[in-house]
Amino acid sequence: MAIHVEGLLAIVIFYLLILVVGIWAAWKNKNSGISQGTDRSESIMVGGRDIGLFVGGFTMTATWVGGGYINGTAESVYLPGSGLAWAQAPFGYALSLVVGGLFFAKPMRSRGYVTMLDPFQQLYGKRMGGLLFIPALLGEIFWSAAILSALGATLSVIVDINISMSVVISALIAIFYTLVGGLYSVAYTDVVQLFCIFIGLWISVPFALSHPAVSDIGITAVNTVFQSPWLGEIDPSDGWMWADNFCLLMLGGIPWQVYFQRVLSASSASYAQVLSFLAAFGCLVMAVPSVLIGAIGASTDWNQTSYGPVPPVEKDESDMILPIVLQHLCPPFISFFGLGAVSAAVMSSADSSILSASSMFARNIYQLAFRQSASDREIVWVMRITIFVFGALATAMALLTGSVYGLWYLSSDLVYVIIFPQLLCVLFIKGTNTYGSVAGYVSGRVGGGEPYLRLPPFIYYPGWQMRQKEQRLTREVERFVEQRFPYKTVSMLASLLSNAAFSYAAKYLFESGTLSPKYDFLDAVVSRHSKETMDKTTLVAHDNIILSELAAVKGTFVNTDVLTDEGNVSPDSSAEHQ
Repeated sequence: MAIHVEGLLAIVIFYLLILVVGIWAAWKNKNSGISQGTDRSESIMVGGRDIGLFVGGFTMTATWVGGGYINGTAESVYLPGSGLAWAQAPFGYALSLVVGGLFFAKPMRSRGYVTMLDPFQQLYGKRMGGLLFIPALLGEIFWSAAILSALGATLSVIVDINISMSVVISALIAIFYTLVGGLYSVAYTDVVQLFCIFIGLWISVPFALSHPAVSDIGITAVNTVFQSPWLGEIDPSDGWMWADNFCLLMLGGIPWQVYFQRVLSASSASYAQVLSFLAAFGCLVMAVPSVLIGAIGASTDWNQTSYGPVPPVEKDESDMILPIVLQHLCPPFISFFGLGAVSAAVMSSADSSILSASSMFARNIYQLAFRQSASDREIVWVMRITIFVFGALATAMALLTGSVYGLWYLSSDLVYVIIFPQLLCVLFIKGTNTYGSVAGYVSGRVGGGEPYLRLPPFIYYPGWQMRQKEQRLTREVERFVEQRFPYKTVSMLASLLSNAAFSYAAKYLFESGTLSPKYDFLDAVVSRHSKETMDKTTLVAHDNIILSELAAVKGTFVNTDVLTDEGNVSPDSSAEHQ
């Protein structure tokens, strides 16, 4: 396989730039926050809580504007039968950031949490926090693997280098500067990467539009020329399915550690909200060139290009329409610059996800669940080890697993139907407890199957249809069940209602005396002080954090007589009789 020297040189220069910026950011901020008494481990996770609007806005935007975002948006617009109407990611994630900024950023930042799992462990206990860590971790790892896989395919299209080599090198660079500088390196490299994405793609668009093989995209938007119009349409029978997927993006895009890591690193709660709104605007702006590139792909007579007479969709290469347009409709030096933009998008998301996963493990699993007496140096080394381990795991999955995107879609479903309703309850619904959390966790199962993983559904929702898809290259016919019912949103609501219902039921049964306090085996209702429940001083160790909303729930009971069990009187009841 011939290697394009110019393309390889462009990639090497770009990667060196990112690496230098990451190391410089680590050196520049090596003592940030420590002089104010902040632990080194916390500084790695959330900086010195001094991320400003400029860097913060860029890094939060770059969190969502990854390889999957720009490649997936272009693919959706290009794909016949889909079009712009089904390119939901730009609007879905933008609204997700708006909703997060309006309702979730302020309470999370004002309470001084360090990770997204802190409020769960504070209210529901360390074991429940460990359970919620599982879907959160899977989401971050699968997301990193999916975008690294996309990067390998993109580089192989334009530069003609080995996919495995490109994935490993890209992952090693992202892991290295994340190891060295933590959130500061990730944030500062995000600024550079976002500039490269914006400039690289916008430079490519005029050249692609002016190619002789490309028709007027204004005409192909509403008329069939080479394929169906790229604006697309939503069939009324697909309305519920469209709404279900849109809600998954809008609401399921909130409970991710990569988002809250930026929120919690802001210098104030108000800044955290503003960062969310800036990132929402940034996501929309950054999607425009991807939409245009998808439209260009749908408006191209491929027979007049070096790609060949068979369109990408008929070669099952529609997922690589963005690099294909750069390769065959732009001059070589422009396509190589655009390639830098694509690799920038991938690395800006991969490093964030790896850091987020290691932060949750080091703090919520290792420190708060197992070794609360661990030193700051010990936590830092746990973070470094897990950054490498999780990065290596994502890289291995990108290289060895053929259905990485299917795994990521499945984990996204789990985040939406399990973590989002739990986050709603822990922040906004008073009185929920561990019993309700467990019930919501168990009941929030999707059960609708996963075509990407060839998992058959065990619940056939109303309106389901059997579909078949022919692999154009192998001519194999694959049959799968398409669920047209909004089962993901229904599962999310079921989890939310189960959490509230079982919480209040358990509270009533114990407080009314129907159940003896000895049956409160989770120490969620009767016990006022439990080793299982994280104390506020364990979660927040500094005086500059507002603690008013972190106070433990008082153990007032309706019937104090029921607290007397086998001759033992509770401290509450004995205090009242004195």
